[in-house]
Amino acid sequence: MTIMQVGRATGLAGLVIVSALGVSGCDYWPPALQAQIEQLKADAQTMAAEKAKVDASVTTLTADKAALVRKVDELSKLLKTRTDQVASLEQSLAAEREKVAKLTPKPKAAGKKKAGKRR
Repeated sequence: MTIMQVGRATGLAGLVIVSALGVSGCDYWPPALQAQIEQLKADAQTMAAEKAKVDASVTTLTADKAALVRKVDELSKLLKTRTDQVASLEQSLAAEREKVAKLTPKPKAAGKKKAGKRR
């Protein structure tokens, strides 16, 4: 074999090895890269768990908000009802005061004259 043939055989053998590794898939990952991948997977799981908690909180708070909005609506209606009742009672009271004022005899001016005579 000549040097040229040896070079070709070595090149061909190298090409076959590289091709074999490419086809078979090299599962070698540097340790630092493996550590980063594992850390990212752990972070992704942690974030997924936190997202689930936040979603549950949002759902609960949305339901609470809806309940509070219903309560505010009920109380607003009750306030309007009570305001109308108070206005009606005030009108009734004013009418009754007018009736009492009409029925009550007015003091006579003579009472002032009597006081003046005593002097």
